[in-house]
Amino acid sequence: MRITWIKPEELIEHELVQAVEENRDVASLRAYWEEAKMTKLDVAELRQLIPGLWSQLAAVPPGPYEAVEPSELAGIFQQCMAPKSPLNIDLDSTTLRDKILGGWLGRSAGCLLGKPVEGKPREWIEMLLKSSNRWPLDNYFTAQGVPSEVFAQCTWHKSYVEALRENIVCMPEDDDLNYSMLNLHVAETFGPAFTGEDVLQTWLTTLPVLQLFTAERVAYLNALHLLTPPDTATYQNPYREWIGAQIRADLWGWIAPGNPRLAAELAYRDAMISHTKNGVYGEMFFAAVISASFIAENVQDAIMIGLEYIPRQSRLSQAICSTVELHRQIECFEEAVDRIVDKFGKYHWVHTINNTALVVAALLYGNNDFEKSICNAVMGGWDTDCNGATVGSILGVLHGAETLPAKWIKPLNNRIRTSLHGFDNSSFDELAERTLVQVQQFARK
Repeated sequence: MRITWIKPEELIEHELVQAVEENRDVASLRAYWEEAKMTKLDVAELRQLIPGLWSQLAAVPPGPYEAVEPSELAGIFQQCMAPKSPLNIDLDSTTLRDKILGGWLGRSAGCLLGKPVEGKPREWIEMLLKSSNRWPLDNYFTAQGVPSEVFAQCTWHKSYVEALRENIVCMPEDDDLNYSMLNLHVAETFGPAFTGEDVLQTWLTTLPVLQLFTAERVAYLNALHLLTPPDTATYQNPYREWIGAQIRADLWGWIAPGNPRLAAELAYRDAMISHTKNGVYGEMFFAAVISASFIAENVQDAIMIGLEYIPRQSRLSQAICSTVELHRQIECFEEAVDRIVDKFGKYHWVHTINNTALVVAALLYGNNDFEKSICNAVMGGWDTDCNGATVGSILGVLHGAETLPAKWIKPLNNRIRTSLHGFDNSSFDELAERTLVQVQQFARK
């Protein structure tokens, strides 16, 4: 039986890396663990050492980021501008619905585009496309015309078949869209006063544990051991700053159009059950960006508004700001990605910080063009389906469904598949209508 992300040796290995990223002094503990792996050949024997390692890690003093990267909402808003007043928004219900539908469709198209190459090396994605004269990317992936020798080095992601251009009949199931639908269910069920506990309870009653990954899977397991948020996010959870919360941001932005502070607060309630610090900020930032996209003239403005809702001295804020500055200095997207990889490539390919920098670059260099932006996100590598989805959602809201290119939207056939009860084979029209109802409910908060 293969169960990943929660094996004791996996958790401690990633926690040692997380501690280094937090600038905590764990050099002696890392050396001890590396030596143990070389001398303890039996897994059971190795696992006996792990509880002691967790205790020693807990005693290591916090790093310098602790003072500028709070995980509580009040502390977060104290460390950033976080304007309280909503933006000036004057959208009729038809336009609002079109933008919400654009968010659902754009998220789906971007996610579907990135599915076949999720987690694959950027260099291999380029080789794959160039081998069939399809570089730069400008359409869904296809296996047609790709020489067999390309797959000697690497191969498609395991869920590639239904995402290839020749096989697409709808939006297939994906966790990036499952969370959007699950959060819609949370909003419908619990209303504006929903809590993190409500979200977590919905996970437990709706999602099989193996439908969650990294931080979410650990939080789920912690909940089964009767821990409650925020302990579900902090107890032996080395993935607490990874991308899992970030991909859950969209619904909160969609139901708080022009109110980025509310969007960020709703995102916080969701994020805190599984993430801390920059993991939380990733969801808050993109929820605010999506909210701002309802009224912003361009993605640049939406990004700068989103920055107001995360701590200014946090590593995530610094990564976003450095990417914005990179866009001012360098014209070529590929060169910019080289710089981003040089600076943030030390992070795991599903970490929040590096992927956020790449998403921001894809948006800025895409210059408000939907196709160019989602293709940038996927060609950049790392978590391609998550990044494509986030970029697609932002541009979908910015432009609205009516103006999205048919090449990307028509293959979805207005239908999405999921294992979530009550959502399978939903139409995007229906999801947009249900989301619009929640806009009205949450506006009364």
